[in-house]
Amino acid sequence: MSDVLKRLSAEGISRRDAVLGIVRGASAAAFTTSLLSQATAFAGQAAGVPEAIMPFRVAVPQTDIDDLKRRLAMMRWPERETVSDWSQGVPLDTAKRVVKYWHDEYDWRRFERQINGYPQFRTRIDGLDIHFIHVKSKHPGALPVIMSHGWPGSVVEFLKVIGPLTDPTAYGGRAEEAFNVVIPSLPGFGWSGKPTETGWDVVRTAKAWGVLMKRLGYDRWVAQGGDWGSGVTHALGHVKPEGLVAAHVNWAFVFPGKLPVDPTAEERYAMDRAAQFTGDWAGYFREQATRPQTIGYPLADSPGGLALWIYEKFQAWTDNPGSVDKVLTMDEMLDDISVYWFTDTAASSARFYWENTRKGSANFNAGVIDLPMAATMFPKEIFTTPKSWAEAHWPHLIYWNKVDRGGHFAAFEQPAIFTEELRKAFQTVRA
Repeated sequence: MSDVLKRLSAEGISRRDAVLGIVRGASAAAFTTSLLSQATAFAGQAAGVPEAIMPFRVAVPQTDIDDLKRRLAMMRWPERETVSDWSQGVPLDTAKRVVKYWHDEYDWRRFERQINGYPQFRTRIDGLDIHFIHVKSKHPGALPVIMSHGWPGSVVEFLKVIGPLTDPTAYGGRAEEAFNVVIPSLPGFGWSGKPTETGWDVVRTAKAWGVLMKRLGYDRWVAQGGDWGSGVTHALGHVKPEGLVAAHVNWAFVFPGKLPVDPTAEERYAMDRAAQFTGDWAGYFREQATRPQTIGYPLADSPGGLALWIYEKFQAWTDNPGSVDKVLTMDEMLDDISVYWFTDTAASSARFYWENTRKGSANFNAGVIDLPMAATMFPKEIFTTPKSWAEAHWPHLIYWNKVDRGGHFAAFEQPAIFTEELRKAFQTVRA
């Protein structure tokens, strides 16, 4: 048993409960071994003739929308919770309000128009179709950035930052702060293909992102990610595909191999939050990491069940004053939830957990990364870490900051802060 697991066990976390990163056999060494074992997996493809990049538009048939409304109207409700808080999950009254709004007021066509306002494409990489948004800045010398979402997120999380990143002068920034933005859907998520074989973990995804950026003609670029997207971005830091010069994350996997015996207040906070996440908060993770196919059946069949499975995470993981509706609108959350419903990706996205826990890629400690790295700590992230831990893992730490607002869905919740953080983080690596 690793020292990290022993210490977290002492904090009240069992081996079975330590499902994120401190799972059986999932050490930083295992993560690195997983990276090395795939080191040449994409070599031939990256050097070969690029495959076609095809324009893509979202177009959900009206019959699918009608079917959604029918299912929502027929939802069978359980009895009321026996507590007065969220400790048993989404309260019945809240659940009914979410489902009623989705049925009565939500307009998917509005979102279709919004997302189709951005250039979207699909291209085949390593046998899988990858969907992505690609918006180029009008400003010369813009820095290309690939941004990776996680679960229960999607490309929807980043829509509010596309404008400020690509056209900074229209949002109070300077032309020299411009980015060319690439936002792919993870394998098995959104409009990317659903893997029909095992193996699509964060490492293979990172390799695919390297191929994608090369295929787009970028020879100097940066990466950003949160949640599983942070896992992909850490993996990119190890893989170091051609052209990648730096990376930024809003969830840093830099737990030390040996936890401090006499932790500082900041270290104690990180350890306590990690303990909470791998304990009471980890029910969804255990299910998706061990039986993604089983949980996929009810989530693929019941839109109400899917909505509340995801809505609970928006409530729990955002920086809100008691209600997530104060941070994200119901329409914004249902945009994301509807992507999962209309693409039928509940099972395939859950399978990403299964893949990574078995490869040692779901880890609080992603190992030493010598790529220039940057991070922003948002106060209501699942856990935040001390800068000293990052310095021990990232010898080329180029930027570190703590901001005063925001949670797990940083770009979604606080697009202005997120945008400013990316501008600052990559300032020193611009050509």
